[in-house]
Formats: sequence, structure tokens, C-alpha cells
Amino acid sequence: MTETQQAQDWDPSDPRVRVNQTAAYDRMRGTCPVAHSEALNWSLFRHEDVSRALHDPETFSSAVSHHVAVPNGMDPPEHTVVRKVVDRYYTPEKMAEFEPALQALTAQLLQELTDDAVPVTSGARGEAAAAGAGGSVTVEVMSELANPFALRCQSAFMGWPRELEPELERWVHRNHEATTSRDRSRTAEVALEFDGYIRQLLDERRNAPADQDNTSRLLHETVYDRKLTEDEIVSIVRNWTVGELSTIAGAVGIVLGYLAAHQDVQRHLRENPEQIVAATDEIQRIEDPFVTNRRVTTRDVELSGREVPAGSKITLMWSSANRDEEVFGDPDEFRLDRDPQQNLVYGAGIHVCPGAPMARLELKVLLERVFDLTERIEPAGDKVGAQHPAGGFHTVPVRLVLR
Repeated sequence: MTETQQAQDWDPSDPRVRVNQTAAYDRMRGTCPVAHSEALNWSLFRHEDVSRALHDPETFSSAVSHHVAVPNGMDPPEHTVVRKVVDRYYTPEKMAEFEPALQALTAQLLQELTDDAVPVTSGARGEAAAAGAGGSVTVEVMSELANPFALRCQSAFMGWPRELEPELERWVHRNHEATTSRDRSRTAEVALEFDGYIRQLLDERRNAPADQDNTSRLLHETVYDRKLTEDEIVSIVRNWTVGELSTIAGAVGIVLGYLAAHQDVQRHLRENPEQIVAATDEIQRIEDPFVTNRRVTTRDVELSGREVPAGSKITLMWSSANRDEEVFGDPDEFRLDRDPQQNLVYGAGIHVCPGAPMARLELKVLLERVFDLTERIEPAGDKVGAQHPAGGFHTVPVRLVLR
């Protein structure tokens, strides 16, 4: 029986899945941990199976696309060579260099959000402001904070002009619509459009100094005693940018929505800010912004008692593996004493997310700034969940109660 003839164990597009991905994946993990579907082929829901795939690239290859995918679509030894180039952009030294720009853009964005805060007191707004009285502002996190934050972070990191941000924002919306439509032609068209932005930015920097910005630096990187090709650079930048604009925005919505709904956790972090990084990792374990990733088997393999033939397309269900009761107990329990090596929010193995240091820094700086600015974050309505393949939430209304 070929993979296309394999019986379907579940349907990722089923309304019961779309209405609550997390609950659906929890059910699958308990009833059919290795499941086949027409849309996702073989899906792995258990932590043990996903971890096995991550740590065995010889059996579970990342070369799943016909297009250039650097380095996420590569296997060793090619991956090892290119990954060394990518990792140089996310060292502790590079993050320290980036932090002042990150602090500045975060402060500016929050200032823009809170300029129209409504005073808590009944007195005149001007008098309340002059007296230093607090106020509150209701924010739809995804559209007003998370997406603009991700856009500005990526532009600052890459050295892109602010004028490009409206075009990138429109592209993010079109990419989301194309991805959720499952129309491959639309997705390919939107991807080609984004590649055009990148190639234009590269053309503008052909003769620029190598240290002008990270976009310029990529033009001077070498592998195998040659410069990276333009297609390789475009692929790297696409990978970085799509990860930044979707995953970081999703993470911001998840984290702020969680803290608004869990005042005890919020109070703890305000009193113990040194635990913010561990806490954001744990919150994303509970509700992962990055739902899936792909592999292809190079040989016949048995997973949770099911035989998966060589050449099978595999979907790693991150957001399910990170809620596996066999590893984490109650998956909804927030705990800061868990083994961080078990948390797959940034992946594991040779393809562990190279941008994890930047993602953690961005969330840390954002929360520190929000905590400095506010007395508390409160819910301001019901959250609306995102639909597969996006993770997190479509809308997250919160109220920022200012100091």
C-alpha cells in the first residue's frame, strides 16, 4: 500500500480540530500517536517519537523540499558547514550588540500604544497625566503589538529601512491567508513575492561594506571556499524572517495572553524578573506558537508500534510533543523546575533553532518594558485561536493598567 493509499486516521481540517488544535492534538496523542492523513501524511504526536526524529537525521532527513532551504532543509555534512555560518549571527556577543536597538524600538512601540491611555481617575486627563496618575489602555495584542514588534525587530536586526515595514506587514497577512488556504499555488506565489523583496535589498547592498548590516554581511559569507549564492542567501533570510514574523508574533500573543489570564504567574515574574526567560519557555511549551515541522524517512522505521515505510513524509507535531503527559505530567501546569532539555519549543538536535537566543532576548526585553510600564495586565475579552498551520491566537485582547 502506497502512502497516498494509506487509510486516513484523522483529518487536520476537521472543524473539531480547527476550533481547538491543542485539545485535538491531546486526544490524538492518547488514541493514535502515529497517525496518517492526506494533508500531513504521517504525524508524530508523542514526545518520544518526535525527539527520536530530531536526534536521528540519518533516518529522518530534513531534505523535504524541492526548493533551496538553507540550512533547515539540509542534512549533514552540508548542513554542518552552512549552519556554522548561520550560528555566527546569534552569538552572545551579537545579541549584546543588538540589545540597545531592541530596547529602543520596544520602548517606542509601547509609548505609541499608551499615548492614548484613558486615566483611571475621573479627573481631567491632562491633570491626571501631570500628576503622574496611571491609566489604562485596551490592546488587541496580535495586531497592535505582536506583529508590529516582530516587524520592527526583524528590520532592526537585518538593517532594513522602516519604509519596508508596511510592505512586509501586508505580505505577512497574504502569507497567512495563503498558508491557511492550503492552496499550494497561492503559497508559492506569495513566497516568490517575498523573495523579490529580499533580492532587491541584496541588490542595494552589492557594493556596501561587509559590516554595514547583517544583510550586507551575508553577501560576504563563504562556504567551501566560495561565497554563498544569491539563492542560498535568499533562503537564509526567508527562513529567518518567516520565523521572526510568525513565530515571535505568535509567542508574544501567547505569553501576554497567558499572563493576563494567570495573575499569580504575572505577579511572580514581576517580583522575580530573572525568571522571565524560563517562564516564557514554559508558557510556550503549554501553548506552542510553532505547530509542525517536516521530515522524510530514509528507511523503514517503527514508531509507537506502527510501521512507517522508507520515503514517507513525516510531520512532527511540536505542540503535541511539548504537552506529552508521559514527560510533563499535567501539560497545563505551569512549572519553572522542569528539565529545559525536554522542552522542544525551539527544537532539538542539529536543527535546533539558531535564532533561539534572539527570540528569548526579544521576549525578555518586551516583558521587562511592559512590567516597568504597567501595574498589571488584564484580560479584555475572549481570545480567538489561530487555525492550523498557525499556532497561538488570532486575537488576544488585554488591558494594560499603567503605573
